Amino acid sequence: MSLYLLDTNMVSFILSGRSATARPRLVSLAPQDRVSISAVTEGELLFGIAKSPSQPRQQALKQFLAPFTVYPWDRDAAAAYGVLRARQERLGRKLGPYDTQIAAHAMALGAILVSHDSAFRRIPHLQVENWATDIL
Repeated sequence: MSLYLLDTNMVSFILSGRSATARPRLVSLAPQDRVSISAVTEGELLFGIAKSPSQPRQQALKQFLAPFTVYPWDRDAAAAYGVLRARQERLGRKLGPYDTQIAAHAMALGAILVSHDSAFRRIPHLQVENWATDIL
């Protein structure tokens, strides 16, 4: 069994249909695999919807996220964030604050982060998969 944590861009690619490979990869997961998002990702998605309110987009997001667990930001995530951010700064590899939170959340959960963002690949001990392999 694997736990997957979808990043904001992956949810967007799947919902918009921008990636022809991402949705089939999601659908092909084994029954025992679990797909989830971080509350940080949910916030980013809701922010995007709020900037351009559209009833169909709001409904599509709500429907898409319904079967997934949304993990709250908790103490384990905060502890992983502190260590990760300090390490990244020491290495001179700054990552945006929300991306750092999402990466730390995946690490705290022992989840595989699903993202198209190549910056995540530079984080030691973070498992990353890119399901949107058709997007350059």
